[in-house]
Parts: sequence; C-alpha cells; structure tokens
Amino acid sequence: MDRLVTVYGGSGFIGRHVVRALARQGWRVRVAVRRPDLAFHLQPLGGVGQVTAVQANLRYPASVRRAAEGAHAVVNLVGILAEGGRQTFANVHEFGARAVAEAAADVGANLVQISSIGADKDSPSAYARSKAAAEAAVRAVVPDAVIVRPSVVFGPEDTFLNRFAAMARISPVLPLFGGGETRFQPVFVGDVAAAIASAVGAPPTERGRPVDASVPESEEDEHPSTHGIYELGGPEVKTFRELMEFVLAATGRSRFLVPVPGPIATLKAAVLERLPGKLLTRDQLAQLAIDNVVSEAAQKEGRTLAAFGVQPTSIEAVAPTYLWRFRKAGQFTQVTS
Repeated sequence: MDRLVTVYGGSGFIGRHVVRALARQGWRVRVAVRRPDLAFHLQPLGGVGQVTAVQANLRYPASVRRAAEGAHAVVNLVGILAEGGRQTFANVHEFGARAVAEAAADVGANLVQISSIGADKDSPSAYARSKAAAEAAVRAVVPDAVIVRPSVVFGPEDTFLNRFAAMARISPVLPLFGGGETRFQPVFVGDVAAAIASAVGAPPTERGRPVDASVPESEEDEHPSTHGIYELGGPEVKTFRELMEFVLAATGRSRFLVPVPGPIATLKAAVLERLPGKLLTRDQLAQLAIDNVVSEAAQKEGRTLAAFGVQPTSIEAVAPTYLWRFRKAGQFTQVTS
C-alpha cells in the first residue's frame, strides 16, 4: 500500500463506494471532508489504517492543497443538488473543482473529476451549467484529467428511487413531470465507483483517452474537447414513467401516475424548494425535462463504462434489494412481478 489517493467528498453516497473500490485495489485512501468526525464509518471499508479522514473545505484552497500533499492521485466527488446559504453551485462546483485541480497539479497527481450527463453551458438548468463550468475549470488546469459523467445513479442510499418510493408510501398519486417521457439511463453506484477506481490507476499515456477505443488517434485529434470525458449509463434506457412504474412494482404499491402540466409543476416546485429538505426545486424540474442518457458520440468512441472494463448492472438486479423497506410489511410482503 505505497500508493496514496485523496478523495474529496468521500463520505457521501458515491464516495463511500469509491473509497471501498480504491481500498480493495490496495490504495491508501485519504478522505478529505469538512467534518472528519462524521466520516468514521469509512474506516471499516479498508484494512487497519488504510482509510483515514482529514479536514478540507473547497472554499479554502489552502486546506484543499494540504489534503493533496503526497498523493499520487486525486478524486473530486464533491457536489450538491440544490443551493442553500454558502453552498452555491458556483462555490461548490466551479470554484471548488478549480481548487482541487490546482492542488492536484501542484503535487503532480492524476485527477479524476465527477460531473454529470447533461453538463452544458447553455442548459436551462443552473446545476448543469455549473457542471460544465467545473469541467472547463478542471481542464484548464489539468488538461489530461479524467472526467466521468454518470446518468442518474441508483443504489441503497440514492436520492432518486428512494425519494419516489417514500412518496408512494404516503401519497395516492405520483407526479409525472414533463409528461413522464424524459429518458434516463440509470447506472449502479458500484459500477460508477469501479470506473473511477480504474481511472485513478490508469497510466499517464492512457489518461484522457478510452482504453479500448476503436477510433483512430488521428480522428480523435479532430475532436480534442471529448478526450478524457466518459459518459456512464446502465444497460437500459427508461422513461420517467417507466421508472415510476418500476418503483411501484418493487414496493408492491398501486398508485395513480398523473402527468403534471408545466405551470403547475413550476408552482409546486417553488413551494417545495422552500421547505426543509428541498424535495423538489425549480432547477431540478428543469433537469427532469431533459433526456439524461449516454450520447451516441460517447458510445461510438468507446467513452463509456466499457472503457474501464465494467459490465453495467441492471436496475432490476439491485434496486429491489433496498426498496423492499418501502413495502407495507417490509421484506415479508409478497410482490408479484
């Protein structure tokens, strides 16, 4: 275990799976978080002393730089879904990503940055625009950084399937925003973690390009903006309606699926975003109106999970193993498919 990797935001949903994957590969993992005392749950993911937590705040570059000292690789997983107080998209995504990139450049470490499918500087969503700005900031500092863009990530602690399953437990209806026709390509958190762990250890000559890409190098050079950007999606594309139907089937509940017109959805989001927990914001509503799937270009050029040797896991194979807690009698409820 002579290799050290610093993982910023390693105590979150995706982070804990990334930490586990890196520990299994033999890395010493330094988890940089704002509250190290709340990251003790990560220590059992590795051997004794293999996983440690240190304090770092992306708003303070000096703390970010200190957390990167001695690291061979750096992973930035820090992100927010909704703004609040000082936690703004600009501060966390753009400013924070630049701080991490500068720290990685200073210590000469490989850099892996998490982004999101849909990152676009012209997106109607402030979240998506900030993710695009973060990518630009990272690549301006570390041109060979690997950027991964997952679609909706599912897993035991996800905030997507769990949220609607919880809603179905108390509400007679589930809303279909955008008419329920928006397409998603849900990807398992374990697959995302495996891809990131693989990218962390990639030799410098392979970084920034798909490992098994069939596109000739001369052709790739015509599109340098895509080098190092990977789009991660699961094996199936599902509409929002199909995902809600899956949630209901997995939880054994019967609910009405009701399309919500745009103006009403906006009004509802305006109210919900002011409540504790921010169940839905107007910005998230804008995201739900845009397809969130792996692009044809990424598939053609091999910039997908396959580039990391990861076989995508289906949502049917995993989600029912944690959605059962939303059934009327938990695991004792008989659910027919």
